[in-house]
Parts: sequence; C-alpha cells; structure tokens
Amino acid sequence: SFYGAMRILDRPRREAIFAIYAFCRAVDDVADDVDIANDERAARLDQWRRDIADLFAGNPSSVITRSLADPVTSFGLRHDDFIAVIDGMQMDADGPIVAPPVEVLELYCDRVASAVGRLCVCIFGEPGSQGIAVARHLGRALQLTNILRDVDEDARIGRLYLPRELLDKHHIAYADPMAVMPHPAYPALWHEMAVQADAAFEDAEAALKSCDRRKMRPARIMLEVYRRNLIRMMALSDDDLANPDFSKRLVGKAEKIMIALRHAIL
Repeated sequence: SFYGAMRILDRPRREAIFAIYAFCRAVDDVADDVDIANDERAARLDQWRRDIADLFAGNPSSVITRSLADPVTSFGLRHDDFIAVIDGMQMDADGPIVAPPVEVLELYCDRVASAVGRLCVCIFGEPGSQGIAVARHLGRALQLTNILRDVDEDARIGRLYLPRELLDKHHIAYADPMAVMPHPAYPALWHEMAVQADAAFEDAEAALKSCDRRKMRPARIMLEVYRRNLIRMMALSDDDLANPDFSKRLVGKAEKIMIALRHAIL
C-alpha cells in the first residue's frame, strides 16, 4: 500500500519518502529483534537518537541519515517527529505491550503512525495545520486497523494492543494475550474498536477536504486501501473474527494498483 501510494510522487518527493521509510524500517527492526537483549535494543535506539541529532546538526553519520539530509532541508522535516518515531519503537522494545490504557495506546499510535504522517505531509507539500490534522487522524486510523488485523499475530509474540478499558468493559482477562480471541465477548470488543477506527477515517476524510487534492493523493490512496480493509473485516462473522484468515479478504495487489492509478490521474 505504501509503495504504490508513493510511486505517484515526483522523484525528489518519492526519494524523500523512501528515505523516511528506510529510517522507520531500521528503527522498527531494532525494536522487534528478539535475538538481542533489552539493554542492547535500548542502546541501539539511543544511537538512532544521536544519529538524528547529528543529522540536524548538519553532520549525518550513517547511510540512512545521509539520505535524509536533503529532505530535512528541502521539506522542513522536524526533529521532534523523528524522535517521536524512535520513542514509539522504544515502547515496543521495553514491552511487550499488553492491554495498554487508552492514553498509552493513543500515545503509541501518535508516535509510530501519526509522527510518520507528519513527516510525510511535509514532503507532500501540506505542512500546515490541515495537513497535520490529516496526519493525526489518518495515522491513528491506519494503526488501529493494523491492530485489529493483527490481534492473533501479536498475541503469538506476547503483545496485545487492545485497550485495557475495553477489555475490562467486556470482562475479558488479558494476562495471557492468546486467551483473548477465544473469549465469547471478543467479537463485540473488536467491533467496538473497529467503530473507533472508522470514525478516525471519517476525521481524516474531513481534514483532507481542506488540503490540496493533488498534493495529498498518496494520503488518499492509503486511506482508501486501509478503509476498504477495515470495512471488509467488519463484515466478517463472529466466528471468522475469532479464527482470522484475512489474507484472501483484504485488498490485493491488483486492486491496490487500480486504486493508485485512479488517484494518479485525478
């Protein structure tokens, strides 16, 4: 979804976006590397913080930060957004995250998704308040959709991003993440959170209306792909939600290409 959406950009913006992607991928890999100790993961994330400080001091010291040097200058990328991404990955590295309170989940979504969006909208050419609003709402919508899609996958590595308040409301114990999906109240909880994700898509749509349509085409592509996925998941039966195999139900490669092409010619 990301690759297809960004391919429609002109070369300087496309290369800037892929430099952002490389940074996010590298930091995420540190947080998810189960083969290294927690203190080593923390040390590597601290090194990324130093690398970003060097980048903004005009002395990029790694392949990735050197690729970010021109975008930082050309598009006014913000130091705090890079640090927010690292801090979000730190939350996973310090984890596993299990049943976070709502305010912690919101902070996590802002750091790992909306902060990336804030970097992206600067590159798209919408760095003002409306572009930032799109980043906030769309980032949250995308992250919640990912969480809803990956409950089973996350549980297998000891993670559970469903908010504690919803789990308590539906009387679902969460000490063992693998025990959440088999609970009879899980589909009701899932749908309640899905409604929140869909509302975030609505907020993103509203913010997009105040932005330059052509500049924000990549954001519109991401929104459409992910929202289609959410709607299709919301249409599943309770049994299917409790025993997920979403791979054949979600937007596939050909459909993604059609969505990207339609927005590319608008």
